[in-house]
Amino acid sequence: MISNELLFLISINKLQSVISRKFDSLSVHGLGFNDFVILYILITSSESKMRRIDLAEKIGLTASGVTRLLNPLEKIGLVSREINERDARVSYVVITPAGKNLFEEAKNTAENSTKDILSTKKSKSLKVFTELLSDLGGNIQ
Repeated sequence: MISNELLFLISINKLQSVISRKFDSLSVHGLGFNDFVILYILITSSESKMRRIDLAEKIGLTASGVTRLLNPLEKIGLVSREINERDARVSYVVITPAGKNLFEEAKNTAENSTKDILSTKKSKSLKVFTELLSDLGGNIQ
């Protein structure tokens, strides 16, 4: 047998996969769940830009992992790179006007789709669960 704590973490891992798969299958304006999260973080950040390493930390990925996610978004013009004028080693990820527009359109679809994923019965516990995840380091704000 394993502890309840370890079983809880295993369940969170599976839940993340289930949520991503359901969200991705809904085709929210062509964005995958991770794409949507990246745009959300950028649009809510100061000046709608962020250092790659800070973005990676917010998402819980490595710098190379976030770069792999950003490349397709950059190719289709939803994000761009901005070089720091004072330090050429530092670059920023910036959400473009096209990225902002797509996010706003996708947000409404995502909000409606979320209701399919999280039923009304489950939403009663949502606030408590969200606070627990935040306490465990799952906060992105």
